[in-house]
Amino acid sequence: MKADAVRGHLDGLLLAVLEAGPLHGYAIITSVLNRSGGALDLRTGTIYPALKRLERLGLLASSWEAVGARRRRRCYRLTDAGRRSLAGERADWREFTAAISAVLNPRSPA
Repeated sequence: MKADAVRGHLDGLLLAVLEAGPLHGYAIITSVLNRSGGALDLRTGTIYPALKRLERLGLLASSWEAVGARRRRRCYRLTDAGRRSLAGERADWREFTAAISAVLNPRSPA
């Protein structure tokens, strides 16, 4: 899928995969890939800046999690503001897809 197709929808995608619970960056990438049936293979250079931006906006919170004896990874979770934003993203998506569908698949005149 073209990167342009994801532009403008990345925040909603990230918020949606975090809705079920906290995930670290690689798990977020994997979740988007799996949920999209392999169509959305997002790069770390796209994901991590977006996660940091969403955290600055107060839509995500993060914490460090120990992995083994010497490794740590940052895990992200939705905040209440993030849940409200996700609800808005979903409403916007329904409106957008309905409008595009009406143009691409017009109903026959009665």
